[in-house]
Amino acid sequence: MKYAIIIPDGAADEPLKELDGKTPLEVAKTPNMDQLAAEGRMGVVHTVPPGFESGSDVATMCLLGYAPSKYHTGRAPLEAAAQRIALAPTDWVFRCNLVTVKNGIMKDHSAGGISNEDARTLLAELAKQVQVPGFQFYPGVSYRNLLVYRGTQEFDLKTKPPHEFPEEPEAKYLPTGTGSEILRQMIETSKKCFGEDPINVARRKAGANEASQIWLWGQGHAPNMPSFVQRFGVKSAAMITAVDLLRGLAVLLGWDLIEVPGMTSFHDTDYAGQGVATAAALDKYDLVFSHIEAPDEASHQADWKTKIAAIEHIDKYVVGPVMQKMRTFPEWRLLVMPDHPTLISNRKHGYGPAPFVIAGTGVKQTRQGAYCEKNAASGVRLEHGEDLMEYFLRGK
Repeated sequence: MKYAIIIPDGAADEPLKELDGKTPLEVAKTPNMDQLAAEGRMGVVHTVPPGFESGSDVATMCLLGYAPSKYHTGRAPLEAAAQRIALAPTDWVFRCNLVTVKNGIMKDHSAGGISNEDARTLLAELAKQVQVPGFQFYPGVSYRNLLVYRGTQEFDLKTKPPHEFPEEPEAKYLPTGTGSEILRQMIETSKKCFGEDPINVARRKAGANEASQIWLWGQGHAPNMPSFVQRFGVKSAAMITAVDLLRGLAVLLGWDLIEVPGMTSFHDTDYAGQGVATAAALDKYDLVFSHIEAPDEASHQADWKTKIAAIEHIDKYVVGPVMQKMRTFPEWRLLVMPDHPTLISNRKHGYGPAPFVIAGTGVKQTRQGAYCEKNAASGVRLEHGEDLMEYFLRGK
């Protein structure tokens, strides 16, 4: 059996008045996803358990079959695994976003999608000014970076992801709790460090969002997770993604990583290249997981036009070629779903169930209509997200 999982991150949404009461997924032209829905079955699944903030760390862990209540220790440690940063059990990892704050208001969690090179330069300058023993910055991809602490300082913190409070005062969500003063001081230091940096001066002149400061959140220790083969018996698997969080989960699960040139987190990504790579990987691996971040980023910018375009590109250039490839194997199953909804209306992750479609060998055909949130809600309903993977691999 060959398995493929395609994740159009954040594609699910709520009805929008700009779309006459329809969702971007309903409006988007998705003939390949609709074909899967005609041949297989749809449903919805809760990938964010009660008590957890909605995000790809929790939701993806859940849909992969790992209960967050048991295995989730924070978002940042997953990204540290992607960079293969060595961590002792007592080490702390923090997510370190480069963000845009104007007049005290969080304007952009991604600093305008800042380039890797500019992000690395700014972090290197900040590291020179942050003279706190035990802390070390690790540049990642674009605005997504890490801060690791190795020492004896105790932390018992409450933090907030910057994409969860757009257009709100940053002061309302600064870190609180034991050890928070250290993090707050680093944030203040970054404001002074970045203010007149040539990179930001150039970004202001170009009309781009500047990296006005860092934002620290998502803290935790390294998790201890059983491998995917131990959990489900699938012997070989690989992941394709532009996001370190997902790469980290792959590393922890014992999966290989496939890098695709031109792949980004935004709508400028090489959709076709990712589709070709996903299809080709199925010749080598029993399971291939292909994640596309673009719909989520468009949602965080309240850009419904780009979100629709991203969904259509995923359908044409990723789902289509993978579906064709799957049909060349005697036995196969294909799952398409967002890990969680991301809402254009408030630019935040949603807590509603994620719509999924499964087609392939042994999957009962139900004919529920085109793939969208409303039609999926009339199908299978899984209350516990960690049950989805077993259902996909072996359900009828």
